[in-house]
Amino acid sequence: MNYHLVLTRKCNLNCEYCHGGENAGPVTEIQYSFDELDKFLARDDDPQLMFYGGEPTLRIPLMLEIMDRYPHARYMLQTNGLLLHRIPEEYVHRIHSILVSIDGRELVTDGYRSKGVYRRVIDNVRWLEKIGYNGDIVARMAVSEQSDIYKEVRHLLDLRDPTFSHVHWQLNVVWDAEGNWTDFDGWVSRSYNPGISRLVREWVDKMEEGVIEGIVPFMPLMYTLLTGKTSLLRCGSGINTFAIHIDGSIGVCPISPDWDFSIVGDIRETDPKSLRNVMMVDEPCPSCEVYGICGGRCLFANKERLWGDDGFDKICQTVKHLIYELQAQVPRVQRLIKRGLISVEDFDYPEYNNGCEIIP
Repeated sequence: MNYHLVLTRKCNLNCEYCHGGENAGPVTEIQYSFDELDKFLARDDDPQLMFYGGEPTLRIPLMLEIMDRYPHARYMLQTNGLLLHRIPEEYVHRIHSILVSIDGRELVTDGYRSKGVYRRVIDNVRWLEKIGYNGDIVARMAVSEQSDIYKEVRHLLDLRDPTFSHVHWQLNVVWDAEGNWTDFDGWVSRSYNPGISRLVREWVDKMEEGVIEGIVPFMPLMYTLLTGKTSLLRCGSGINTFAIHIDGSIGVCPISPDWDFSIVGDIRETDPKSLRNVMMVDEPCPSCEVYGICGGRCLFANKERLWGDDGFDKICQTVKHLIYELQAQVPRVQRLIKRGLISVEDFDYPEYNNGCEIIP
């Protein structure tokens, strides 16, 4: 099972689309004991731990203590990247995947996240390469109204010092629509959807050279389209991926600790085996024509509908546009596979659930 292990609710940034630094709440630190965590994880024969926050690198000693305590667990890290260089090298090399928050070009990243953040993140990802880190380095973007999806993704893909293994993004469509957007519909029609179409076409163009660029929302969807192997909710929320919150409660998703529906257990009394498939998405997702490809996009959004049903549908239309653009390229990809330039297995990503939600 996969667990987002929330090390603290504190954050050292106050990003425009998150305000995590302001919304940490009165209790920010872990309230359970290691003995309690031991008993819970001992009942899972293959635990995978994703260090998560807040900002987990604010608690590096805690991170190291956990890695020492559970040497056989698989580790991932989701971080804003500002303190990466403070993690001892020998521990960095034990982390399978590192998801670094960066939103594209410098102007856009700093506009959302504070001036100077882009350069600090780039420097620390460069440090990962300098120490010979061989794991998966994922540029994890939050995409909002100032983003040009084509330019931001291309910028991150084309960087060479440092180089990101993969690029992933999530649309800023979880919280209050009115507070975050002035013209969502216009942005989608004029910027986002055309950018997705161009990225898909150029992604397949590159395959003519035998290269599959690491665009995370494209790869597993193309794998499904080529193989017919459908998927449930691709982030795994409520299925095989859960969050261990600071109070020891177990949630289906790390972003929703304050919503009662999302709490499905507690490390002190819950058997990990009882969690699998505990919650699925509701309609309209299971009846949708692209459900087997999309998987439902977001369990939290499906349950809470903070944008209302109309807004929920608008977001779904962006996913359908992405899927239809990929579907249109399937015959071409199949021809390239027959020519031996690429293989179906090249699209089978990620190796393990690494915290990328897949569907933007």
